[in-house]
Amino acid sequence: MSKPIVVSGIRPTGYLHLGNYFGAVRNFIRMQDDYTCYFFIADIHSLTTHPTPTNLQAGVKQVLAEYLACGIDPEKSTIFIQSDVPEVSELYAFLNMNAYLGELERTTSFKDKARKNPENVNAGLLTYPVLMAADIIIHKAKFVPVGKDQEQNLEMARKFAGRFNRMYNHELFPIPQPFTFDGGDMIKVPGLDGSGKMGKSEGNAINLYEDPASIRKKVMRAVTDAGPTTPNSEKPEPVQNLFTLLKIVSTPDVVAHYEEAYNNCSIRYGDLKKQLAEEIIAYTEPIRNRIIEILKDEAYLAKVAQMGAEKARASAQATLNEVKSLIGFKRLF
Repeated sequence: MSKPIVVSGIRPTGYLHLGNYFGAVRNFIRMQDDYTCYFFIADIHSLTTHPTPTNLQAGVKQVLAEYLACGIDPEKSTIFIQSDVPEVSELYAFLNMNAYLGELERTTSFKDKARKNPENVNAGLLTYPVLMAADIIIHKAKFVPVGKDQEQNLEMARKFAGRFNRMYNHELFPIPQPFTFDGGDMIKVPGLDGSGKMGKSEGNAINLYEDPASIRKKVMRAVTDAGPTTPNSEKPEPVQNLFTLLKIVSTPDVVAHYEEAYNNCSIRYGDLKKQLAEEIIAYTEPIRNRIIEILKDEAYLAKVAQMGAEKARASAQATLNEVKSLIGFKRLF
């Protein structure tokens, strides 16, 4: 019996951070034995922000090394670079013919990005959900791990898959379902700025590749308040965020110590932050060291990328051949 297919990607526009790791990557590692997994580095998607060639190449290499350092196994899963699979771009072109301006303009992600960057409202940004749909359905994925910010784009992928099936009267594409890691496996990691989740674009993240000095500096600058004045009072969100981070990376006895100090109003936030910084450093150091070693091994990175491209293209070509046949593209000569 074949295993369900899962597809997920990340853009190479920054480092993986603790939010990525606890929110998704740690779960990807666990999925590898039970699912047929495709993990890709979305370098074509990143072109919407116009990176320089040097930054694009460095970002791809960095994310690939980070995926491997975290424990994604290229023998168990297919890990590949999006641009190494040209079939994705071809399917993207076909799907664009059946995607309509009004529905693309209404997507929340497009409206948000157009508002924040009015000088760069490019066509790739508008059709971002179409390319995302191509990434997913070209491997006939059954599941896609998504966060709240990507739920609408996944819904668009479901729409495009269903629309193609109806237009050509053939159930070619499964309708992909969200994979949300129910049952407590997914941890929402807060940012250091006192609000929301940890994220690269928010500038409130601790990267897995971050050096100890930078981690200490960031944590010591984390938002807090003046401290509790009433025993057993409720923590404001910025302070609760620090305790949530501490629970993620530290031991229960350390957390209990600071909980007690907060509840009896003797807590010193400077001490809490110093402890948290050292705990984060200890937690991320093994991953950071593996990233550094992998980045040095250019031959291994090239081998992984080549192997992933071959496996991903085999899957994509099979699907694209079916798509072209249904559309009516035939070799006449």
